Amino acid sequence: MITNLSDQNSLFSQFLSEIRNIDVQHDRLRFRRNLERMAEIMAYELSKTLSYKSEEIVTPLGETNVPLSSDEIVLATILRAGLPMHQGLLNYFDKADSAFISAYRKHTSDEEFDIHVEYCASPTLDNKVLVISDPMLATGSSMAMVYEALKSYGNPKQLHIVCGIATEEGLNYLSKKVPRSAKIWVGAIDDELTAQSYIVPGLGDAGDLAFGDKI
Repeated sequence: MITNLSDQNSLFSQFLSEIRNIDVQHDRLRFRRNLERMAEIMAYELSKTLSYKSEEIVTPLGETNVPLSSDEIVLATILRAGLPMHQGLLNYFDKADSAFISAYRKHTSDEEFDIHVEYCASPTLDNKVLVISDPMLATGSSMAMVYEALKSYGNPKQLHIVCGIATEEGLNYLSKKVPRSAKIWVGAIDDELTAQSYIVPGLGDAGDLAFGDKI
């Protein structure tokens, strides 16, 4: 199931517009914070799908029952671009464990590249809710390989994928690589991929905009 937060008007659109806007996005602090705020909103929406049980709490004046999530959550992200969204999710799921994966493109020509996964640190995923975040879902290949790498750490009860901007092509590809029960949360869906597999209109390179150019 795919949930596109741009399908409804909300404050989310303000944060999305600023990470796209060339006149605003070069403020690195604001760019990172906007990705973080987008992920916070996605975390709130995602939280509605979790399992809950009623727990009794004691206030200074009495007692009351409150439904609290009973799920164990693991937040996984793709280094380095995924770090701001990871922080946004962690702000809300503050008791969650974390997993970190490196995945990058190694170009063999101007238009061809391989995806390399070289580092993965994760707790066990058995019977947990796994949430994987990355700002951009272009071809879907990186996310699919990250999911494959994480599968060796156990079998999660639920899989959620959180992305700022995705493409139809990437979503179609990913849907064939993850379980049918997976829930995908996106901020917007763009139509075009360049020959170099960059999203158009997209926003550029999220990692560079958040943390500076790389060589």
